[in-house]
Amino acid sequence: MAIGELIKDLRKARGWSQGRLASAINDAFGTNLDREYVSRWERSKVTPGAYYLRCLSAVLDVPLAVLEGEVKRRTFLTDAAGAAIAPLVASDLLSAGFAARLQGGPSADAWEAKLATYGTEYMSMGAADIQRRVSGELVTVQQQLDTPQLWSVASRLMTLYAKTFPGSDGSKAVHWYRMAAKAADESGDIDARVWVRGRAAIALGYEGASLGVADALADQAMGISEKPSLGLLNAVFGKAHAAALRGDHGTARKLMAQGRRIFDKAGSYEQTSDYAVPWWRVNVFTSLLAARLGDETTAVAAQDAARAELPPTLPRFATHLEMHRGLMLARSGDVAGGVAYARSALNELPPEKHSLTLRLLMSEVERS
Repeated sequence: MAIGELIKDLRKARGWSQGRLASAINDAFGTNLDREYVSRWERSKVTPGAYYLRCLSAVLDVPLAVLEGEVKRRTFLTDAAGAAIAPLVASDLLSAGFAARLQGGPSADAWEAKLATYGTEYMSMGAADIQRRVSGELVTVQQQLDTPQLWSVASRLMTLYAKTFPGSDGSKAVHWYRMAAKAADESGDIDARVWVRGRAAIALGYEGASLGVADALADQAMGISEKPSLGLLNAVFGKAHAAALRGDHGTARKLMAQGRRIFDKAGSYEQTSDYAVPWWRVNVFTSLLAARLGDETTAVAAQDAARAELPPTLPRFATHLEMHRGLMLARSGDVAGGVAYARSALNELPPEKHSLTLRLLMSEVERS
């Protein structure tokens, strides 16, 4: 099967026009494709190069090996495309949901182990991979919500799932963050109630999206418990980012100092989990916050501190730090230089490792 045919079939399976596919690639990777170029791919007039194959892999959510011809494309379409393209309606997921209700599904301890695995994988996997896999877990766990602990599990899974949607879309991410908060309330677990709200607040605040929701969820987390915790730490930094983006620099600075005091009491030693906030990650939060505040000294110090401890297995976060420098350049007046610097840093990261947060950060640099 020719690659042009495969691109066409995958595009149509999503109900996308050629222009929509071109726009999806442009929005995600800052390219300048038009509808005609996609048409030339599909008519086999032009073969996508290595870079565009990786872009297509990420946007169409299809393994790169399929696009490169290492896996038989026709076999992939007939045997696997349904699950890859529409995971929520795939027969294996529906079966898993009914099986969980009829047979009990994984134990609470097994779910906690799954959450730990996803927390680690989130740090390096692309949003599309996480979204596909977690959607299947949500189908299963919703059939088991018979105990407070499983409501807690569900709330944390929902929070992770929400992270795979851009908060700027005003609907999907916010909907799932709010659902996660309600699920955590059903659990009665104070730590879970604070954590899911705090995680949502820092996600939205860092992305610079739905700032009113970020503030509201942060305030809820802070109102539920003043006990130093990772959830409270996230909430405070999320609120600080929202304040900085609104121009309330005084409040943002106070919250940044408060967040660092909370870290001194509640910071984690685990380095590579979305459920952890080690020293390097606090400095990633601080780096962007200081860049937004125009505090170059604090931003550079945070970047240096983060790089000193950042695990080499997490290149996406190194890209974040470089893009923060691009934002600093743009905000200092060198918009073209800042955009070029941030774009270069983003392009050095393989497309399949890109996150929605990085794409939103690139947009923020461009708007500066």
